[in-house]
Amino acid sequence: MLQFELLATEGEARRGRMTLNHGVVETPVFMPVGTYGTVKGVLPRSLEEMGASIILGNTFHLWLRPGLQVVKKFGGLHRFEGWPRPMLTDSGGFQVWSLSGADGKGRKISEEGVRFASPVNGDKLFLTPEISMQIQTVLDADIAMQLDECTPYETQDHRTTEAEARASMQMSLRWAARSRDEFARLANRNALFGIVQGGMFEALREESAAALAELDFPGYAVGGVSVGEPKEDMQRIMAHTPRRLPRGKPRYLMGVGTPEDLVDGVAAGVDMFDCVMPTRNARNGHLFTRFGDLKIRNARHREDERPVDPTCTCHACANFSRAYLHHLDRCGEMLAPMLGSIHNLHFYLNLMREVREALDAGRFGEFARRFKADRARGVD
Repeated sequence: MLQFELLATEGEARRGRMTLNHGVVETPVFMPVGTYGTVKGVLPRSLEEMGASIILGNTFHLWLRPGLQVVKKFGGLHRFEGWPRPMLTDSGGFQVWSLSGADGKGRKISEEGVRFASPVNGDKLFLTPEISMQIQTVLDADIAMQLDECTPYETQDHRTTEAEARASMQMSLRWAARSRDEFARLANRNALFGIVQGGMFEALREESAAALAELDFPGYAVGGVSVGEPKEDMQRIMAHTPRRLPRGKPRYLMGVGTPEDLVDGVAAGVDMFDCVMPTRNARNGHLFTRFGDLKIRNARHREDERPVDPTCTCHACANFSRAYLHHLDRCGEMLAPMLGSIHNLHFYLNLMREVREALDAGRFGEFARRFKADRARGVD
């Protein structure tokens, strides 16, 4: 089940509300990534306290470990990982692309599906649109994704041509129809999203979006970005594609991005975002603040009594200094990435809350300009 209400607009920016089987999600929304059934280093209770309303699970990795038999015993991911709120699972297509390498070695794609070796034990695996739907039905996330082919920006020997991107996009469309049919056959009670592909070519993106709209999915995603392309190409596709999707259904930009990317995505008409950047960067001592990014490993923070971000109300900023986080990081203490992840996720979730409030008040444009100016100013 998915119900989507469009509550307000400002230009292309949208304020909405999704009602799903496990709760209500206010949009625009950022979704923390829980690859193996957990957002790394963060308790589910902490996620709820910082305002997370929906998180991701990874179909590919959970299929391999712990396996469907285990998850099925718990009736799905929600009970298995102790998360009672809405959840989205990806299809596994991006992981097949990323784990096999952009050059395609290690995987064999055909019309039927993709064959590849398990990164866990080397077993030969076969993923099809039908199998992806079967896996995601067991996982029982509120939103499932069609299996698509993630079109690379370039291979080892050349940049993807328009003809190659078209062939890949058209196969993803055929896989979309197969995913939809299998999802219906399984009587899955949740919602299935189609994924727009087409590489860096606007005309192909338009063709993909129009064909997916004909299939009448409950929601749509823009895929195939953050796959090695220059930032300006990602921004161009992000600005071009969302408004080509049905107005009355949610739009999801997959795997993006920086705080500025989220604000630009909202301005382009995106409702949903996910990215590993908040937790991955935290594990590398890279923290986001209102006034730019802070590298906690730098020696300048050794005796700094200030919080990471004086404007932030997260647990890390409310209780600990930059000096303490610097000390933890330099000592390799596990608390360093934990507190860093709490801070970064809180920053992203709070940013989306502020975006929603700005849209409610009809001042998103003003907010976006001020936010970007603050971020460009840099950390003291």
